[in-house]
Amino acid sequence: MSQTAPVFDEDLRHPDLYINRELSLLAFNSRVLAQARDEQTPLIERLKFLCISSTNLDEFFEVRVAGLKQRQVAGSVQAYADNRLPQQILDLISEQAHALVAEQYQILNTELLPALKKEDIFFLTHEEWTPDQSSWLHRYFLAEVLPLLSPLGLDPAHPFPRVLNKSLAFITSLKGKDAFGRNSALAVIQAPRVLPRVILLPDYSQSGKYHFVMLSVIIKAYVNELFPGMLVEGCWQFRVTRNSDLFVDEEEVQDLLQAVEGELPGRRYGDEVRLEVVDDCPKELVHYLKREFNLTKNDIYLSQGPVNLNRLMAITQMVDRPRLQYPPFIPGSPVNLERSINIFDEINKEQSILFHHPFQSFVPVVDFLLGAAEDPDVLAIKQTLYRTGPDSVIVNALVEAAHRGKEVTVVIELRARFEEEANISLATKLQEAGAHVVYGVVGYKTHAKMCLVIRRELGNLVNYVHMGTGNYHARTARMYTDYGLLTNDAAFGEDVGKLFLQLTSLGTVPHLSKLLQSPFSLFPSLLDKINREIEHVRLGQPARIMAKMNGLTEDQIIQALYTASRAGVQIDLIIRGICCLRPGIPGVSENIRVRSIIGRFLEHTRVYYFENAGQPEVYCSSADWMERNLHKRIETAFPIEDEKLKARLIEETFTYYLKDNVQAWQLDVDGVYRKAQPEEGVEVFSAQTTLLETLRSS
Repeated sequence: MSQTAPVFDEDLRHPDLYINRELSLLAFNSRVLAQARDEQTPLIERLKFLCISSTNLDEFFEVRVAGLKQRQVAGSVQAYADNRLPQQILDLISEQAHALVAEQYQILNTELLPALKKEDIFFLTHEEWTPDQSSWLHRYFLAEVLPLLSPLGLDPAHPFPRVLNKSLAFITSLKGKDAFGRNSALAVIQAPRVLPRVILLPDYSQSGKYHFVMLSVIIKAYVNELFPGMLVEGCWQFRVTRNSDLFVDEEEVQDLLQAVEGELPGRRYGDEVRLEVVDDCPKELVHYLKREFNLTKNDIYLSQGPVNLNRLMAITQMVDRPRLQYPPFIPGSPVNLERSINIFDEINKEQSILFHHPFQSFVPVVDFLLGAAEDPDVLAIKQTLYRTGPDSVIVNALVEAAHRGKEVTVVIELRARFEEEANISLATKLQEAGAHVVYGVVGYKTHAKMCLVIRRELGNLVNYVHMGTGNYHARTARMYTDYGLLTNDAAFGEDVGKLFLQLTSLGTVPHLSKLLQSPFSLFPSLLDKINREIEHVRLGQPARIMAKMNGLTEDQIIQALYTASRAGVQIDLIIRGICCLRPGIPGVSENIRVRSIIGRFLEHTRVYYFENAGQPEVYCSSADWMERNLHKRIETAFPIEDEKLKARLIEETFTYYLKDNVQAWQLDVDGVYRKAQPEEGVEVFSAQTTLLETLRSS
């Protein structure tokens, strides 16, 4: 049962109205981890969710916890909306993150490993090796591992080494003297990143069974061979997580690319924020590591298994057991495009074509770029790139277009977190091909997803536009839910052309006729549309707000939604991750419902719906309702105006997802998410499953 919340009057800034941003992000990771425990999820997919929760937690510490620690060290007294100071939040994070880590290993050791064992998929400890396996692993160690290891004995001439961010390492206790007569009680071993962390023993074809051994188990088994003549008393794995957020003073640098390049190496050795140590490590060595890394007790996480838990993801590509994984599917596509020879002819015929990925294929978007690169009538291509993935077909198409003499302009966001190095490489590749490459606007990340193709037709220039809610990344388009729109709408083309002009020339943008843009028109337009719904409900006209996004943190948007709820506007929010709004507070947010969908695909669509007195407005967008998206990024929101497409968007985004009673989590007034359960007599309904069945290729 939810706790009874106090009733608030006029003060919409009261701390009790807000859920802490960082704790909400941790709660999202708990929902991801719950998928690893769900027996309705295929077994290998459950292991994937466990690994995803571990990877998410890594980034949480690298960025969010690191930022809080910086604020705390600087003596910040600026509280969050929930009136908590950095140290208070760090204490709560430690409590909840420790519980989350304990649950991760509990799920691994008591649920997943036994279930995998029943399927003849084994993770072997040293004690479980057969003589043949021991012989093979010893040869593997001598040939593949030992030559790459450089153990470092700790003494005055060999101080504690700089340990790479998130790298597998060992603290080893020694006894005796080395060849030079030196006493060395401790040594550190760092496992090179080039070595695989999970090794498959070569006996599958004979036994029909999979036997895996972790690299950490192999190194520990043969660690004595690294210290000949000395006695190894113990060897324990550990891993340190560091601050990985890059800082570039954009007002001071002359060349942003060079500045980002210069900062990248420091990411490996940023300030320490977390230490993971295997749980059987002696207390005195844990304290020793804690001192060396200048951490506190709250920063220590004891692991009941591999400290690099996310590396178990490797076996999902090694095990061929289709029944233990989600069944494969072939994405659908609008029928006309399946028969299309010239995608531009099809766009001219339809005017606007809506895609819902991954249920519908991303291939037509790729074909749009490939066709533009090859079509002699295409004169120019302009594109934003945020995340694209390695060896991107889209980037290759832009390179080909440049080689063919077309005007190619690409706005690459160098500061897309953890994609900086890849994007620098892409920028270099495009520049070498002759494309015009710019890096956006100083102080604002370019997060908008848009592409403009200019084509000569019957003596006139015609604009073709693609806009989307997600990145131009073919791989994630199979894993993330996103919308994309292909259109030749003249107003869209004119607006997108103005935006590219702004990004490249740094001039001001005249009025946009259809699109909304951050950091200019999007935020005030959202407030205006929320206020318009308030006015409509007061006039007795239809009023409703629905929105689907990844995060909601912006204070003024939350206050506007509280005001709308007080006025009687019904509000449904589908928010995958962070939500700082607290629903269900009597007299404040009792007309607001918040749910999160966690399933096979990562929910990534951003869609806004305003009832508008019976004339609904629906927008797709690249922007969440967060401070960074609305005030510190270049974002776009584009309307879906075709009535047929609008009806489809409403059904697939809101009707389905609000009906979901399988993968939905409801946020209660106490700030706790609770899994939705089908009521007695109510049909079991999954939005993602329904979309797969209705939109995928037959």
